[in-house]
Amino acid sequence: MTHSLLLHCSVFLLLTQSCRTLCQAASKSKEKVSAKPHGVCDGVCVDNSHCSQPCPPDTEGNMGFLCRQKKWHKITDTCRTLTAFSIFEGHLNLASPFGEDIKTNEYASTSETITDMLMQKCPKDLSCIITNIQHSPRIPGNIAFIVQLLQNISTALMTHVDEAKMQSYSIMANHILNSKSISNWTFIPERNSSCVLLHSVNTFARKLLINKSSVDISDVFIHTIGTTISGDNNGKNLSFSMRVNDTDKEVTGRVLISRDELQKLPFPSQVVSIAFPTLGAILEASLLEKVTVNGLVLSVIMPKKLKRISLIFEKISKSEEKRTQCVGWHSLESRWDQQACQTIQENSQQAVCKCRPSKLFTSFSILMSPHSLESPILIYITYVGLGISIFSLILCLSIEALVWGQVTKTEISYLRHLCIANVAATLLMADVWFIVASFLSGPTTHHNGCVAATFFVHFFYLSVFFWMLAKALLILYGILIVFHTLPKSVLVASLFSVGYGCPLIIAVITVAATEPGKGYLRPEACWLNWDTTKALLAFVVPALAIVVVNLITVTLVIVKTQRAAIGSSMFQEVRAIVRISKNIAILTPLLGLTWGFGIATVINDRSLVFHILFSLLNAFQGFFILVFGTILDPKIREALKNRVTSAKWISRISENLSSDFSCHPTKGPSSETRLSS
Repeated sequence: MTHSLLLHCSVFLLLTQSCRTLCQAASKSKEKVSAKPHGVCDGVCVDNSHCSQPCPPDTEGNMGFLCRQKKWHKITDTCRTLTAFSIFEGHLNLASPFGEDIKTNEYASTSETITDMLMQKCPKDLSCIITNIQHSPRIPGNIAFIVQLLQNISTALMTHVDEAKMQSYSIMANHILNSKSISNWTFIPERNSSCVLLHSVNTFARKLLINKSSVDISDVFIHTIGTTISGDNNGKNLSFSMRVNDTDKEVTGRVLISRDELQKLPFPSQVVSIAFPTLGAILEASLLEKVTVNGLVLSVIMPKKLKRISLIFEKISKSEEKRTQCVGWHSLESRWDQQACQTIQENSQQAVCKCRPSKLFTSFSILMSPHSLESPILIYITYVGLGISIFSLILCLSIEALVWGQVTKTEISYLRHLCIANVAATLLMADVWFIVASFLSGPTTHHNGCVAATFFVHFFYLSVFFWMLAKALLILYGILIVFHTLPKSVLVASLFSVGYGCPLIIAVITVAATEPGKGYLRPEACWLNWDTTKALLAFVVPALAIVVVNLITVTLVIVKTQRAAIGSSMFQEVRAIVRISKNIAILTPLLGLTWGFGIATVINDRSLVFHILFSLLNAFQGFFILVFGTILDPKIREALKNRVTSAKWISRISENLSSDFSCHPTKGPSSETRLSS
């Protein structure tokens, strides 16, 4: 019995010791796991490799990392403390049953459950979840959770929304719109979360019913104003003033509805406007956009009868150099769109926009150009070069007029110099209109003048290229067909039709197709639009097509003229054709290269090198035409030499006559009689 008792005691002690050893080992293991820093990937960091790590204790989800330049960078984060159970008051620390995790996407798939719970617990004002939301950390998983919750509420609530519900909804949205949470939006896997939030808030506000004269719900990062409107009003003015950064500095925004617009209302209605000071930066961060919102984001919900509103945005960054674009948020394509708004006026402090609210466009703001290339070097090159170009073109036309009779004796010479003179004349007019357009300083203050200037710049620059094409067609006609088969008048009419008719048709179609939708001009300058309507293609495509045709023509000339014998009857005409071809071979690449760099400035508008090269080549085109089209022509030099020699000879004769007249005064009849005798 004693032995049996000793055996049982030994077994008990052994089990106790083993349990203690296992517990100590587990405790040490737990300490090691806890000591490991969260968010650090194990393993070797190889560029473009991925890894995933669990979230810190007391949170659910995981963090995704990407290896770049031998370092791990966090790219996604779904860590959250909020769940479908903990969001209601009294359940802040309630764990999921059986230790099961409730994933955000699982929650989204059963969104009716939590919405139903919300409607049961606090259907009057939705306030039973506010406290837990306000106390939750603004980590990416919680932000995504609240965005999903706000979307579910906005879609599930079918009845009208009163002021109390709107107040609770704004408090929840305000929590995740906090300026301190902006950086965390970049780690939410669903990149469109910020777009979903904007759409959800607008959808919920659309259901707001204004029983009294106005509603004013103001939070730090979201401000809602609703008011009644009717045709009897003299106009409506909704004003906002909100802090953008963590300073006391406030930025203002105003929504103006004119009296003429309000008179379209057949019966009293309501308008709701919401201002967001941080949403622009959140959209930029979450969508990885390169644009910069430079004012409040203003949502405007109003009756369909009203088509136009005016918005005044105070600029966050008050820069003189950077241009501003008035834009609307395209709700289907999730991007800022210039077609929704028109910039009416702009200065360093604010911008005035005229916008068209609709189902697609409910939210509006102003964008700031992320860079500015208004370099003093570019301005200096442009204006000095244009001055030289204009002087060169005037000199070119003067020389042509001076020697016209001597160099246009044959039909082919006449047609050649007709082309050169019109190239110079059209480029001169284009340069003059370019200067006019630059002085109009963008379409914001002189829209109609800017449209006119852009039309003439477009037309005359196209005419330069089409007259170069006319020269090429003249060459082809001379090579393939005998010149004298058509009357001179027919050829001249054909050249003028190509040189002026084709550009006029293209320019008119371009302005007619794009200006009604305000897509003809660039927002920052008097020139053809690129960003929205691609109106610039109406210049680039014809110009570069002509460059290609002209280079092919020069190649044909080289092949054909090699067969002409020096003593043949066609030799003189072949020499004339070769002279024209050399002219085209030099000028066409220069013109094509110029506008090739012009395209480069559109594609990569941050490159100062492209802008400088384009400005140099563009500004000195007139000088190139003077040199390669006139001065280097041997016949023109010979004609000028003859004119100078003739002028010197006439001057010498006149000097001799005047000296003879002064030395021998007029003699009377008596003297003549004596001499004769």
